[in-house]
Amino acid sequence: MKTVIKKRFVIANSLLGKGLTIQFTNNKGVTYKYDHDKVFAMNQELLLKMNCFIKYGNYTNSNKLPSWAK
Repeated sequence: MKTVIKKRFVIANSLLGKGLTIQFTNNKGVTYKYDHDKVFAMNQELLLKMNCFIKYGNYTNSNKLPSWAK
């Protein structure tokens, strides 16, 4: 798995199937690391109903790892 450093939590259509581990550090200095495809697979039903995911093909959060992604 390749680790990619981002500035925020992100689940995106464009990153699916690439086998990526995403790492980001929020404004409070807390670092999170997660398997992008695994988080998507476990929450696909929820994500595909979100307006942001429907409109833009992604979900982001710059402050934390969402509770549904833990």
